[in-house]
Amino acid sequence: MPTAILIIDMLNDFFLDGRLKERRKELCEKINELIDWGRQHNVKPIWVRQEFKEDLSDAFLSMRKKGIRKTIEKTEGALTLDELKSNEGDLEIIKKRYSAFYKTNLEEILNETRIKQLIFCGINTHACVRMTAIDAFQRDFEIIIATDCVESYDEEHHHVTLRYLGKEIARLLDNDQIMNKDFA
Repeated sequence: MPTAILIIDMLNDFFLDGRLKERRKELCEKINELIDWGRQHNVKPIWVRQEFKEDLSDAFLSMRKKGIRKTIEKTEGALTLDELKSNEGDLEIIKKRYSAFYKTNLEEILNETRIKQLIFCGINTHACVRMTAIDAFQRDFEIIIATDCVESYDEEHHHVTLRYLGKEIARLLDNDQIMNKDFA
């Protein structure tokens, strides 16, 4: 089944402190492992990045109200972590909300390339991963959450979200399980 790997919001601004900073090395290693496997099996990565204008005019309401300045365009904070293996020519989606489908061309790209299955990596499991997975499910894509490759700054919400998504929306598989499946 034609498959793509979505790598969501692995951006500098999100790994400055706390749980994500602590989990950065292991998370990046697991994502790179999956990307390497994907490239060998014609499973292309799609990089999804949240990015906002300096004046926050395109940011969500709570960011504007509180003056939260994360992932601002043309700053280091909005860039993908250096240790992740992106290649020139990889697809990239810039999003303005939690879901990578909201007002982007992601659905069009997936349909044009006949992708039917998505493997999810990235952060935050309880927010952007969850919203994108639900939107993909509502568009009839098969969903796999790479459990080694997703994380949240909030551990409790991470686990609750995996339990929720695993009931009917997605298959929860670790890298070993994914790499031992036939994706042809």
